[in-house]
Amino acid sequence: MLAAFELYGFGHVGALICLAAVAVLVIRRCRKNEYSARAKSGITLLTFCCFAAYPINQAAWESIGGTASMTAIVPFHLCDVAAFLCGFALITRRPLLCELSYFWGLAGTLQGLLTPNLPYDFPHPVFIAFFMQHGVIVITALLLPLGLGWRPRGRAWLHAFGWILVYAMAAIVVNLVLGTNFGFLMHKPSEASLLDIMPAWPGYVFCLIGLAALMFYLLGLPFKNTSKKK
Repeated sequence: MLAAFELYGFGHVGALICLAAVAVLVIRRCRKNEYSARAKSGITLLTFCCFAAYPINQAAWESIGGTASMTAIVPFHLCDVAAFLCGFALITRRPLLCELSYFWGLAGTLQGLLTPNLPYDFPHPVFIAFFMQHGVIVITALLLPLGLGWRPRGRAWLHAFGWILVYAMAAIVVNLVLGTNFGFLMHKPSEASLLDIMPAWPGYVFCLIGLAALMFYLLGLPFKNTSKKK
């Protein structure tokens, strides 16, 4: 019998601890010497995981005869997009890609790790794939500034916020056409989440927009002075 996911149960807390340990290890290696063999190996593996996260997630669902709904097939959830962005950010170090990885990863994906929308608990393949995908995004978002010395440009939080609005508008169009719920913009997730304390649709969508703006602004504050110098 498949065990139902338990919020902050043994599996959930254990996964968070493991991801935190990996993040600390990778960041420490890169801070010591970004160009060392160990640091390069860690960055390469992290990059691979960013690109492999979506197909691994698909394989996990297919292994148990998961549904072939458009929501499951099309990689258009925010975290699907963010994982690809993180992979390209680690390869190219392009300013915009790094900014989106940082702001989207810590303002959005981190919340997904804290309140997962999951049906099954550890050691189910879907559980492992979920935490792998969300974990590599958050680890990349932390590694860029803390391990690789990246710094956002001035008003980077506004750029990231503008692009999240572009994503939201595109997701709404896709949702209306395909009958999906990308970005949870059509209805709230079935599992417990931050959205539960917000008004019913469409009110919670506007709350999410305001919360995203606030989170992006706060995430940009630590780099306010360094951004001005550039």
